[in-house]
Amino acid sequence: MGTSEKVPKLRLNSGHGMPLVGMGTAEFPPVPEKMKSAYLDAIAVGYRHFDTASLYKSEEPLGEAIQEAIKLGLIGSRHELFVTSKLWCNENHPEMVLPSIKNSLRNLKTEYLDLFLIHMPMSVKPGPHSFPIKRDDVVPLNLKGVWEAMEDCQNQGLTKAIGVSNFTTKKLEQLLALAKIPPAVNQVKMNPTWQQQKLKEYCARKGIGITAYSPLGGQSNLSPNPVFTSEVLKKIADAKGKTVAQISLRWLLEQGVIIVVKSFNKERLQQNLDIFEWELTDEERQKISTIPQKKAGTVEFLLSKEGSLNSVDISDIEITE
Repeated sequence: MGTSEKVPKLRLNSGHGMPLVGMGTAEFPPVPEKMKSAYLDAIAVGYRHFDTASLYKSEEPLGEAIQEAIKLGLIGSRHELFVTSKLWCNENHPEMVLPSIKNSLRNLKTEYLDLFLIHMPMSVKPGPHSFPIKRDDVVPLNLKGVWEAMEDCQNQGLTKAIGVSNFTTKKLEQLLALAKIPPAVNQVKMNPTWQQQKLKEYCARKGIGITAYSPLGGQSNLSPNPVFTSEVLKKIADAKGKTVAQISLRWLLEQGVIIVVKSFNKERLQQNLDIFEWELTDEERQKISTIPQKKAGTVEFLLSKEGSLNSVDISDIEITE
């Protein structure tokens, strides 16, 4: 059995199966040839789930890697892969959702996405992609109008499922009150040092899958990295003959969430898939549950220091519970 066949899938509320481990594709600054090569390596070692976004500028190199993987015989067709992309804040307007997904499809050289997400629970004035986000550019989000446009994308077959990213339970409540198609997934920052228990329990009750990004504590304003400096995780890793990364990923897997993990190193790509043939003990799980929690990434992390939020309450665009 190949590695890709060992990766189990989570059945989403849309009825589609989503591989429980995927590759994060972001690289800043983006270097297209390096990115394409890494995605090919990932397909070769068994990854079948890729997480991209218009913001990352990784859609085009991923599309090229998929085409090359088919030519090389690494996969039989695009249908063997699960591809997620996301709607950035500058296009988080009802009339811009359809053009945005069509642009992503062109970049990826595919006819459909498997999952399309609202990247952030905020909207900014239309214009070029920008990060950090200018405070003066933040405008009220028309969640109802945007979600109806997302639903239209699914109804047109442009994506098999729709969802959100960085939504708190408060924001999910607002969305579920108006949605005809409920979100299939909420992608959030989650790892043993930011365990998101409240959000996890809420999503489980509502039938919403969780995708964990920054599963190894990266993409954070915290320094040093709390995952790799955790004595609890180090001791468990040493005892099991595993890496701290593998312990963190295995813990997430046992939480019933999907994992998006980024590495451009082929050996580590392989190691990050080696989490299925073993499990943590009850004692190890209990020790991980006692790790001090460090809130990783608030909306302030996304905003420029200058300017002011004139038309939006910061609590309404917060990305962390």
